[in-house]
Amino acid sequence: MEIGIVGLPNVGKSSLFNALTGAAAAAENFPFTTIEPNIGVVPLPDGRLHALAREWNSSKVTPSGIRFVDIAGIVEGASQGEGLGNKFLSHIRSVDAIAHVVRCFKDENVVNVMTELDPQSAADIITTELLLADIQQCQAAVDRWSKKAKSGDKDSIAKCNALNDCMKAFNGGVPARRLSIPQEILNEFQFLTSKPLMYVANTDEGTPDEALLKPLRERAAAEGAVLVSLCTKLEAEIVQLPPEERDEYYQSAGITSPGLARLAQAGKELLQLICFFTAGPQETRAWLIPKGTPAVKAAGKIHTDIERGFIRAEIYRYDDLKKLGSYKAVQEKNLVTLEGKEYIMQDGDCAYFRFSV
Repeated sequence: MEIGIVGLPNVGKSSLFNALTGAAAAAENFPFTTIEPNIGVVPLPDGRLHALAREWNSSKVTPSGIRFVDIAGIVEGASQGEGLGNKFLSHIRSVDAIAHVVRCFKDENVVNVMTELDPQSAADIITTELLLADIQQCQAAVDRWSKKAKSGDKDSIAKCNALNDCMKAFNGGVPARRLSIPQEILNEFQFLTSKPLMYVANTDEGTPDEALLKPLRERAAAEGAVLVSLCTKLEAEIVQLPPEERDEYYQSAGITSPGLARLAQAGKELLQLICFFTAGPQETRAWLIPKGTPAVKAAGKIHTDIERGFIRAEIYRYDDLKKLGSYKAVQEKNLVTLEGKEYIMQDGDCAYFRFSV
């Protein structure tokens, strides 16, 4: 699962990426520093993972992670090739969701391409460019499928009708995510505006300016999007500290909920993911899967051989382990169940997959 990071130049995208991954992505004061997309896997904090590791005395602990793709700043006219626009927009066609970083900080040393601090107008520019890019994508698809539709092919006719509905909506400023179009069609044509959206308000240190955040909060609510506010500069500085010093730094800064943890959790919810665990003496590991995933497909997340030779899944709930205090107690209460291929995995399931190949 990937989340693409977009935004105008100099809004803090690469600083956010640095904070998320600890990577050295370029963050100089220049619009097109990040030419090729930076990709990194961001660990998802989960206290359940470490509790399971203690129970099993695991030698290795592996958290789940979400892939973030950072591209260069998109400028007005990007859909027409301004800056290096089309090259960058193509990088996020395949992502599962979009994190739109909006500048909500004041810093005279960092050039503001908007000249004035106006989060709403800045968000409008990116939204418009994504819509214009989708119009181009949609028109090309209409041209391609209309030829087949003229021959009477029912599938082609259905696609053309859906694409024409999309085109009408795009021209009216309505993103694909708000349309009642079959999801498989939206996925096939990779419309940028069909992807779940998260706004990331990059604020100054200290208490965020509510006057700047309020329009974004209202915008997110109206669009069915998520809003996360954080100071990317501060988060990027903290991530450079040794892990044992970070909590103390957050406390001294008066931050009770670290921005990166909130961002990762928001990403999980935005993508409608759940987490299951595999636990034992060798390794305890967290795995992210979409809601509604059957046990056999969850097994395939670990290895295709396990999916191919799936026999049964031994399942117990983390909440039962926490309540009863040990895996042995869970067994004694007969709370370890054997499930078949069609069992739908739940958040917090602990699984051992039996298989034979």
